[in-house]
Amino acid sequence: MKRKPFHILLLCLVVLVAISCNSIENKSLNKKVDKKDNISVKLNDKDDSDHEKDILLKKIEGMTLKEKIGQLLVVGFEGTSINSDIENYIENYKVGGFILFSRNIRNADESFKLINDIKEKNTQNSIPLFISIDEEGGGVSRLPKEFLKLPSAKMIGNANREEISFEYGKVIGVRVKSLGFNLDFAPVLDINSNPKNPVIGDRSFGDTEKIVSKNGISVVKGLKEEGLISAVKHFPGHGDTSVDSHKNLPVVYKTKDELKDLELIPFKKAIKEDIDAIMVAHILYKDIDKDYPATMSKSIIEKLLREDLSFKGVVMSDDMTMGAIIKTYSLEEASVKFLKSGGDILLICHGRDNPRLVFEAIEKAVEEKILSEEEIDKKVYRIISLKKKYKINDKSLMKYDIEKINKLTDDFLKKVNSL
Repeated sequence: MKRKPFHILLLCLVVLVAISCNSIENKSLNKKVDKKDNISVKLNDKDDSDHEKDILLKKIEGMTLKEKIGQLLVVGFEGTSINSDIENYIENYKVGGFILFSRNIRNADESFKLINDIKEKNTQNSIPLFISIDEEGGGVSRLPKEFLKLPSAKMIGNANREEISFEYGKVIGVRVKSLGFNLDFAPVLDINSNPKNPVIGDRSFGDTEKIVSKNGISVVKGLKEEGLISAVKHFPGHGDTSVDSHKNLPVVYKTKDELKDLELIPFKKAIKEDIDAIMVAHILYKDIDKDYPATMSKSIIEKLLREDLSFKGVVMSDDMTMGAIIKTYSLEEASVKFLKSGGDILLICHGRDNPRLVFEAIEKAVEEKILSEEEIDKKVYRIISLKKKYKINDKSLMKYDIEKINKLTDDFLKKVNSL
C-alpha cells in the first residue's frame, strides 16, 4: 500500500513525457506541412503561369491562318464614323487594330462614338482590338480641340525632373484612355543630335542620352500607370538624320558601335525597364545593312534588337505607306520582309486597298514557304499576350469627363510653368 503513491507518480511522469513528445512531433509535422504548403503555392504559381500559356497556345492553335495574319495588321482608314471599309477590315481580314489620325478626329463626342462603334463591331471576333494613336504632346497630337494643349517633349526634357515626366505620361494616358484608346505610339526615344533634323526636333526630350533616357522612361511609366500600352520609337534612332522618312529614305553611316555609344542607350535602358513595344524606323544604316532599312533588316531587328539587346516584346513597324518605303520598295515586298526579319505588327496607315494587298501578300508568302505558319504563331503569341497583359477588351465606354480631364491638364501645366 505504501508503494501506490510512487506508482501513481511514475505513471503521471510517463503520461507527461508522452504528451510532450507528441506535442513536439506535432509541431515538427506542422512545420513540414507549412513547408509543403509553401512549395505547393510556388508550384501553383508556376502552374498558373503555365496554364495561362497553354490557354494562349490552344487559342492560337484554334485560329485560322487568316485570323492569325489579321492580328499582324494595325490599319488606318478615312472618315469620322464607322463605315464599310472599317467593317470590311474587321469582318473579312480580322485586323488586330486600328490607328486614328487627325482626319478621323473632329471633336470629342464624335470620336468617342466612333471608337465605341468600332469596338462593338469587333465583338464578333474573339480577339479584341488595339485602338491606337500618335499622342506625344506638343506638335504631334491627334486629340480633338476640346482637350487643352500639352507642352512638347523638349519642354519636359528641359525641366529634366522624373516626377514631372512621370506625370506628363499619366496626363497623356488619362486623355487618350478617356476616348477609348489603349495603345499610344509614344514617347520618342530619339536623341536630337542633328540640328538639321527635319522630323524629330522638339519631339525629342533632348540632345543627350541621359536626358532622353531619364525623361522618356519616366513618361513610359506614367502611361503604364494609366493602363496604356506604350510603343517607344524610332529604333534604332531617328535623331541623327537630315531627311524626313515620311517623304524619302534617310541614310545613316554610323557603325553599330557608334549607335551603341549614343542612339541605342535610351532603348537599351527602356528594355531593362520592361518596355512592351518598340517601333522600328525607316532608315538605312549602311554599315549594318547596306541593302535594307531597319524596318526590313534582319541584322537590325533580329540580331541587334532581339539578340544583342534581349528584347522579347512586340516589334512594330513605322507606317509602311511612308515615302521611305513605297518610293524604294513595293508595299507587299517590304511588309513580308519586315515580318521575315523579326517584326510582329505592320502599320498600314494609308490607302483604302493597302490592308488587303498586304494581307494577301502574307498569305502568299506562307503558301510559298517564305514565311512559316510557326513564325506567324510566335508573333501572334506575343501580340495576344500583350493584349491580355493590359486587359484589352472591346467593351464600350459609357462616358468621359472633358472638364475633369482639362482640370488635370491645367494643374499639370501650371506646375510645369512654375519651374
